[in-house]
Amino acid sequence: MKIKKSLSSIIMDIIVYTILILVAVVTIVPLMRVVTLSMAPPEVVTQYGINLIPTKFSWDGYKKDLEYSLIWTGYQNTVLRVAVGTVLNLFLVIIGAFPLSKKYLPNQKFWTVIIIITMYFSGGMIPSYILITKYLGLNNSFWSLILPTAVSAYNLIVVRNFFAQIPESLEESARLDGAGDWMVLFRIIVPLSKPVLATVALWCVVSHWNSWFDCLLYIQSQKKFVLQLVLRQILLEGQNIDTSTTAVYVNTETMKMATIVVSTLPVLCIYPFLQKYFVQGVMIGAVKG
Repeated sequence: MKIKKSLSSIIMDIIVYTILILVAVVTIVPLMRVVTLSMAPPEVVTQYGINLIPTKFSWDGYKKDLEYSLIWTGYQNTVLRVAVGTVLNLFLVIIGAFPLSKKYLPNQKFWTVIIIITMYFSGGMIPSYILITKYLGLNNSFWSLILPTAVSAYNLIVVRNFFAQIPESLEESARLDGAGDWMVLFRIIVPLSKPVLATVALWCVVSHWNSWFDCLLYIQSQKKFVLQLVLRQILLEGQNIDTSTTAVYVNTETMKMATIVVSTLPVLCIYPFLQKYFVQGVMIGAVKG
């Protein structure tokens, strides 16, 4: 049986689909241009107009990009940062959100408010720099990229809201069987929280993968540079990248676009596997305050 739509519903559908199409175009067109320019020869890059579909191919940009030794160093450091940072973020968020989700926690609302306040107020960049470099002694250390962002107040609140919606009867049943806090948390709560934890993990992965400013502040050794800082160097240096003992001329735009593709591709490959949890985790974790 077909349901006849009203005029207002048809108009709303047209508006929604128009907006979605515009958003898709705004997202896809720049991506197509980046990919096209990354594999285009110099004569195509310098042509007037918007090139969206490759007509000629040249892999010089990728070749010179991958010959740049700092690219692989940056990849190694970034993958290590993403792995260690994401695992640490998730662990601390889980063990922090679990007690906050319990009504029997003394002064529960007070501690929640204190955490929320940190989302809006901070000491600023200079006090943070002094704290990390002078008092904590993390200057030029890998941990200066991990520890200052080990716990996100926003992620903590989202996971806490999700935990709070899990029926208390499950925890009570486990405790009657002799389960302690750690067993309740990791045997019952965490397995039931895969959607929100996958969402938070995706946020952490993307955040660590894209971060470069903290590396610029705290890291002096090039051997410890993350990929995004290496990308910044390539974009600033432009034409001349020392890939061997001599400087090799590379078209500026081709080199830049190839570097962007190389640095973005891993996240694009990971995202589809976590995307199915994304909407469910955000909506459920953000409904209850």
